[in-house]
Amino acid sequence: MINNFYKDYENRLIELKKKIKKPLSLTEKILYTHMADQRKSVPAERGNCYRDFWPDRVAMQDATAQMALLQFLLAGRDASAVPATVHCDHLIAAKDGAEADLAEARKQNREVYDFLKSVANRYGIGFWKPGSGIIHQIVLENYAVPGGLLIGTDSHTPNAGGLGMLGIGVGGADAAAVMAGLPWELKFPKVIGVHLRGELNGWTSPKDVILYLLGKLTVKGGTDCVLEYFGEGAKTISCTGKATICNMGAELGATSSIFPFDKKMADFLTVFGRGEVAANAEELISNLCADPEAQYDQLIEIDLDQLEPHINGPFSPDRAWPLSEFAQAVQECEFPPIVSAGLIGSCTNSSYEDLTKAASVLKAALDHGIKPRTDLLINPGSAQILDTLKQNGELDVFENAGVKLVANACGPCIGQWVREGAESKEPNSIVTSFNRNFARRNDGNPNTHAFVASPELVAAFSVAGSLQFNPMKDSLRTPDGNSFMLAPPSGTELPTGNFKPNLAISTADPEKSKYISIIIPENSDRIQALSPFQANPENRLESLLLLIKVKGKCTTDHISMAGPWLKYRGHLENISENLLMGAVNIFNGKQDTVKNRLTRQFSEVSATAKSYQLAGFGSVIIGDENYGEGSSREHAAMEPRFLGVRLVVAKSFARIHETNLKRQGVLALTFADKKDYDKIQEDDMFAINLKTILPGKPLVLEIFHVDGVGETIPVNHTLNKIQLKWYRAGSALNFIRSSAK
Repeated sequence: MINNFYKDYENRLIELKKKIKKPLSLTEKILYTHMADQRKSVPAERGNCYRDFWPDRVAMQDATAQMALLQFLLAGRDASAVPATVHCDHLIAAKDGAEADLAEARKQNREVYDFLKSVANRYGIGFWKPGSGIIHQIVLENYAVPGGLLIGTDSHTPNAGGLGMLGIGVGGADAAAVMAGLPWELKFPKVIGVHLRGELNGWTSPKDVILYLLGKLTVKGGTDCVLEYFGEGAKTISCTGKATICNMGAELGATSSIFPFDKKMADFLTVFGRGEVAANAEELISNLCADPEAQYDQLIEIDLDQLEPHINGPFSPDRAWPLSEFAQAVQECEFPPIVSAGLIGSCTNSSYEDLTKAASVLKAALDHGIKPRTDLLINPGSAQILDTLKQNGELDVFENAGVKLVANACGPCIGQWVREGAESKEPNSIVTSFNRNFARRNDGNPNTHAFVASPELVAAFSVAGSLQFNPMKDSLRTPDGNSFMLAPPSGTELPTGNFKPNLAISTADPEKSKYISIIIPENSDRIQALSPFQANPENRLESLLLLIKVKGKCTTDHISMAGPWLKYRGHLENISENLLMGAVNIFNGKQDTVKNRLTRQFSEVSATAKSYQLAGFGSVIIGDENYGEGSSREHAAMEPRFLGVRLVVAKSFARIHETNLKRQGVLALTFADKKDYDKIQEDDMFAINLKTILPGKPLVLEIFHVDGVGETIPVNHTLNKIQLKWYRAGSALNFIRSSAK
């Protein structure tokens, strides 16, 4: 199969270069060779046109897989048309330690796991059991192939770029469509070239490359772009280090990130028992990188020799501080200086190399009689990594340092942290090797200041117990009164020999799979079969009431919170109770408190939406910049649709969320003039004429103020011809189902 993949890749690339007579980036090579219509001879205009593609694989984590598979069931297919996997990593809470937490998760989430496994086995989808590892680490170890195209129902799917595979985060409806055998649509991205020179040294790590870029480009800087890394410096970074950098491209809003194939990747593949993939890729190495004269829409130069360690936060991943300036920033910004907890792991930094670097810092402290001065938790990326840590002695270091080992899962990174005392909402600071640091993200406490750094820096801060500690220049005091400095971390990129195979995957006999029943318990509050949304009207939307005008940052965490709400990810009715509960209402500065125009009372956003819906009114959400930033969770689009929201009008959208709204039949609009955001008043009603909706043509939003004054403002949309059909049908799944009849 691998031989055939690379033969097809090479043959398509040969034909492609006959049609497109220009040097190509690696991103373009992968996308063009996966284009659904190979007959197209006109190059795609980067950043401005949509194309259909055939992904090689679909990956889903358990929280998003529930809705993805519920939608797939509506498609009426007999099996998944492409290789696909489900990974049980999001629903395991960190509390008492790995074994106890895993046992509790199996008990608490049994009906979810049973549902996911039954669908997986029925439709030929691989099922990775709880405890096997984090989705992106498992994909890197077992499935990612240089030159391939992967979509995944998680925004950090670009992690696969560390192995030269273009990974792109999507909503569950996209995944369901591809598994149903339909091509997948994407706006052809622009390409930002990142030229890496030099070599990382001392306390500087791969994590610092992306933390630096976040400070430079901001959370919107990568929207509709792929970041393509290259240069001699790229060759010095390990495969998992590359994956870390690609993983957090999601925080830039980027479509994806990728590195060209090199020896580091070949070594990784070989150690994980996939030497055949490495051998085939090495034969095509010139086609698994950009052409020498490839042109980029933007070019960024980074000298790794000069790059400084960074700490980003709090409350936004693009608030970047060089280590040399951080202690002063802590003082000037009045951040709580004491480190209350350190957390190492997540899909971003839970590789063997990451954990051995952290272990080296802790061992240096232990050798001088010092243990971490704060709680320190680690979660390995996979069972293979955990077994290797045990085998090679690093786990002993963690145990001697008093570190709590939690399950091979996401845990605190996505709010699954049962943290004692968090309910008191005391201001405090934590340091993590995670990817996001939005308010409430980790422990539910809005006053927890979360700072993102490399695993080794998290270990150093935890040993010192202070954010104002700089391991590059500050010393620590030993119990006997002496002082010493921590040596720069030293990790092991790959262990000697092969990793122990991870056999935690379940697949059913294809001959028997058609007899498997889908398990949805009656009256379950965790799993609920979906009913198709109604078709949208052809002519006009009118009598729409304002639901909320959001002030400032509104991520998918604000729209559909994680944490305790994760348990309802398979039950649309129940999870819709959390709609926009984290968003700030501009009219009163409060969260989850909006004015109900019908009752003249203030209530929760979801309750107000239901009130409007029951009275026969649709509703409107007004958003600020980069609305829907963050994760790929399509619940943030499905919940508004379920509760009668017809329009979301924002200054700008994050890519995945805008696509998810389109997929679910919600009209996503942007202000043609961003100043018109200020015209929206608390008691406004809206209408819009749909007769004139055409690709590339603005619409006119009619606003009716409570004082009887009306006005109109121009609004834009990005619906193309096929997306207009989704909208008319009521959702993309409705259109798919009707097309199959």
